[in-house]
Amino acid sequence: MSDTEDHPSTPSRPWRYGSNIVMGVFGGLSRIWLKAFSKTQVDGLDGFMQVLDERKDIEGRERGLITVSNHISVVDDPLVWGALPLRYCFNADNMRWTLGSYDICFTNKFLSTFFTFGQVLPTHRIAYSPYGGLFQPTMTQTIRLLSHGPYTPPTPPSTPSSTTTESLHSASKPNRSIKSPDISDPFSSPHLTYSTNTIDTFPAPSAYPNRRHSWIHIFPEGKVHQHPDRTMRYFKWGVARLLLEADPLPRLVPIWIDGPQHIMHEERPSPRWLPSTGEAVRIVFGQEVDVERVFGDLRRRWEALTEREGEEPREMGVLSERLKFGKEAVDLRMEVTKRVRMEVLKVRKSAGLDDEDPKAGLVETWRAEGGAREGRMLDGSLVKED
Repeated sequence: MSDTEDHPSTPSRPWRYGSNIVMGVFGGLSRIWLKAFSKTQVDGLDGFMQVLDERKDIEGRERGLITVSNHISVVDDPLVWGALPLRYCFNADNMRWTLGSYDICFTNKFLSTFFTFGQVLPTHRIAYSPYGGLFQPTMTQTIRLLSHGPYTPPTPPSTPSSTTTESLHSASKPNRSIKSPDISDPFSSPHLTYSTNTIDTFPAPSAYPNRRHSWIHIFPEGKVHQHPDRTMRYFKWGVARLLLEADPLPRLVPIWIDGPQHIMHEERPSPRWLPSTGEAVRIVFGQEVDVERVFGDLRRRWEALTEREGEEPREMGVLSERLKFGKEAVDLRMEVTKRVRMEVLKVRKSAGLDDEDPKAGLVETWRAEGGAREGRMLDGSLVKED
């Protein structure tokens, strides 16, 4: 096999067509819903389209792009991208990647194929899987997608039972059963895959040069949160890893969403799958954040911390135990996450909403919600694992 065949610049043509079709069709359906079945107001779209237009030339990209927003319904994604003209939706190379729950979106081969074509990465939720958490292999893929790339996964380890972080990046031959979530591009080399749990197999998007400096959309709340005052939950730390570790520091655009919580309310009557029509929807694309000004000091502290580790260079997105759990590393992630949340709050305020209670952004928020993971909480909010 030639080097070009072994390290292709893009996934195979059938795979790219599949992704363009899924992204384009669901972008189009979302656009129809916003235009025909909702009362939609979109603010800041011209500025956001300018950001995307600057990224059309893959070779000319210099940074990845992160978008972050509140999460108020199970249809936020893809509905919000219906605000974009169709020419964006049918160009998967310049559309978002996002994270999807493994136990919902990747339970069999059909769902795995659909969501992978839709540029969703399989993510284990720690409440449902021992493979979940901040340092799972999909987080490594996400950091690499934002970076220059390509990053080819390492050779599978000789000890199948190994549970090191590095081994979780490797993949074995896909299970062909339709009940298995395993998938891979049949027209590409099998080494361009990775595993989320040492058993399954998924395409490794960061292994292709055309995915360098990709766009990642994150819902940092980690679950659907419908509060009568439209406040947000505390943000989880995954977004901090992306901003601290991707190389170079990615661009950042905050977004505020309002209205989909009425389209798919968590206490909607039967049939629950049927969306509500005629609801007011507002999507506000904030101005691009000056990431050097807002996060530059924290990046410099992170870089100094990694240098002090004094260890041999590691793979992109793979951390030592001290960089995972050391106090300074944890404090940096907390501060980055706090600043990201503040940027989303600025967009929320621009939409005419009153300031939140500052306590709403604290991790202790879960105590006010009660002990349940889903349903109506003690503070009046509705929460849905997503």
